[in-house]
Amino acid sequence: MLLAVLIANSVGNILVERFHGVPAEERLHWRSFLVKLGADNLKGAKNEELFVASHKSVYIVYTALGDVAVYVVGKDEYDELALAEVIFVITSAIKDACGKAPTERLFLDKYGKICLCLDEIVWTGILENTEKDRIKRLIRLKPPNEF
Repeated sequence: MLLAVLIANSVGNILVERFHGVPAEERLHWRSFLVKLGADNLKGAKNEELFVASHKSVYIVYTALGDVAVYVVGKDEYDELALAEVIFVITSAIKDACGKAPTERLFLDKYGKICLCLDEIVWTGILENTEKDRIKRLIRLKPPNEF
């Protein structure tokens, strides 16, 4: 199961988070742990260079993309190889939505579209769609008032 997808800015503020099957009392722990992990390791990292960690019985794959950091947390069948695929799809969708690797401002300008993409990629903790064209088609079907 995919436990979490978080996207944070360069100073560690969470821009988007999606938790699946994580109790509310554990979410703060995960937020602070992931942000600290990124602060320690993503300084000077190349765009889309993947980093892997494990904590307790879960796997974490994270990367820098422009001015944001993307974190994906999974367990069981979502090991580091599966999470690498998930993060590749997510970063591709973000770059498509923004037209390039995003600055924080550009990311926030495209926030609604990025959230729709995330919802089509990961649904209730399961990787749902990986094809770029299918994701684009599905987010076009959403009415604009559902942001």
